[in-house]
Amino acid sequence: MIKAVLIDDEPLARSIISEYLAGYKEVQIVAECNDGFEGAKAIMQHQPDLVFLDIQMPKITGFEMLELIDQQPPVIFTTAFDEYAIKAFEKYAIDYLLKPISKSRFDQAMHKFLQQRNLKTTTEQEQTKKMLDTINPSPSLERIVVKTGSKINVIATDSLICLEADDDYVRLHTATGAYLKNKTMAFFEKELDPNIFVRIHRSYIVRVDSIVRLEPFEKESHIAILNNNMKVNVSKSGYSKLKQVLDI
Repeated sequence: MIKAVLIDDEPLARSIISEYLAGYKEVQIVAECNDGFEGAKAIMQHQPDLVFLDIQMPKITGFEMLELIDQQPPVIFTTAFDEYAIKAFEKYAIDYLLKPISKSRFDQAMHKFLQQRNLKTTTEQEQTKKMLDTINPSPSLERIVVKTGSKINVIATDSLICLEADDDYVRLHTATGAYLKNKTMAFFEKELDPNIFVRIHRSYIVRVDSIVRLEPFEKESHIAILNNNMKVNVSKSGYSKLKQVLDI
């Protein structure tokens, strides 16, 4: 039996998918979810073989939800996004369905999924991770969703003081604490506003207005003192970027 989870904030959309799935006797719908938080819990609880996932949902997006899942299941997306995302869907996702979803297009996606059913789970997980690395889960990056144990934190980028490289993670420093996110420094350097956040060192990105002062350090380098009392290294190239942003 194939376990499926439906995640969409539109009851009608879930109803249509349920109706289409009724023709697939080998598929059992184990959960229907109205938002990403419910969806993440359902996936962790049921360990489904297939997820139908909307992207643009309240609270957190479908992409942000997937980033919270350690063992990411095969996904068929059920929404239109933008051209860039669709290219990533075509390359990495099992399939995507543009709303309104026709029965023939749905059957095509299911046929594709059933054909790939014998692929190893690790391959599917790697494909999903590659897709998430390709697509910015929050196009304006106004927030970052982080899972700490069973707790989910939604961090506004406005609250960030500093980002610090930490092995395969990035440590996000805020006034209320620090959080680990499984992303790269290069990702954040690309997605954060360069007029507000500057990569001052290969290990640090800082919010410019969090800098209290700059002090000379070793040859052609500096130390930045931040408003949370952190002291972070500033490389020669990082100092040049800071001077440009600060117009000094």
